[in-house]
Amino acid sequence: MRVLQLGPYPPPHGGVQTNIVAIRQFLRERRIPCAVINLTRFRKAEADEVYYPASALQLIKLLLTLRYDIVHLHIGGSLTLRLLALGFVCCMMPRSRAVLTFHSGGYPSSEEGRTARPRTLRGFVFRRFDTLIGVNSQIVEMFHKFGVPARRAHLILPHAFPAPTSDASLPPHLKEFADAHQPLLLTVGLLEPEYDLPIQIEALGLIRQSHRDAGLMIIGSGSLEGELRERIDSVPYAEHILLCGDIAHPVTMRMIAECGLFLRTTLYDGDSISVREALHVGTPVIATDNRMRPAGVTLIPPSDLAALCRAVEQQLAAHPTRHHQSNGDGEENLQAVLELYQSVT
Repeated sequence: MRVLQLGPYPPPHGGVQTNIVAIRQFLRERRIPCAVINLTRFRKAEADEVYYPASALQLIKLLLTLRYDIVHLHIGGSLTLRLLALGFVCCMMPRSRAVLTFHSGGYPSSEEGRTARPRTLRGFVFRRFDTLIGVNSQIVEMFHKFGVPARRAHLILPHAFPAPTSDASLPPHLKEFADAHQPLLLTVGLLEPEYDLPIQIEALGLIRQSHRDAGLMIIGSGSLEGELRERIDSVPYAEHILLCGDIAHPVTMRMIAECGLFLRTTLYDGDSISVREALHVGTPVIATDNRMRPAGVTLIPPSDLAALCRAVEQQLAAHPTRHHQSNGDGEENLQAVLELYQSVT
């Protein structure tokens, strides 16, 4: 069996990217070839069966010329006509089976998601796939509303947790910042509007009134980087906020394990892998309530500065004992994906 995945390939290390990398590593450890076609604007030199087409024609050429038995498309965020067209093309490829993972956890409750019907273009395309994966039960239920038979719609959680390691060397500027700030607040995600990062920047100023050594580290990249840097530079406590950009995932995992609190403030979000990673290593998590957070998260309303500050203060005052979650490392999710591949080939 040979597998071809299509989706965003890191950097940055968002949730979909992390899932693609985990599946690829899991398969290759079992001597199952797995290539990847990156679907983002990010470009690197093609190597180790990771491809970066610069146009739709180049993408279709790769689909027609590469060898594979399974083509696995990953979709997160909005379900655009362009992605629907790509999904249809994947399903039409000869001598292969098509698999879809839909990662956008909040989509079923969105205005578009609530219009799920069999007699729609989305329903038509979804039903062309040999099998579909939803990362939460709401997505699987949505597949059913689009007319996908129950036997072809599967719930498989997207997370698999690499063990955090103190051997992951921290870049000097990260180590210096972390050593100088206790408590260290950390957030990991894209620098995009839906992550509501300005509220964290504002909250730090209030938190530092009672915790003078507090700092905020922001890991990730995105379209708002310039705007966020300007916002940070405009506050009197700018030196206590570090906008890191993208960093290697092992380093990110070490920072998640060593920070004081993990923050996830969002306007629109699904089942965040980084939240589960933080819980897995025992780091306290404060996150916006999106009605699908795992147990153990301290929930706050969206865009509520007072609630965020109050939750941070309560967590810091409680001095919570860290407990590494013992509910598995997520490898069972990767095994489920492999078994799904095997069932359709």
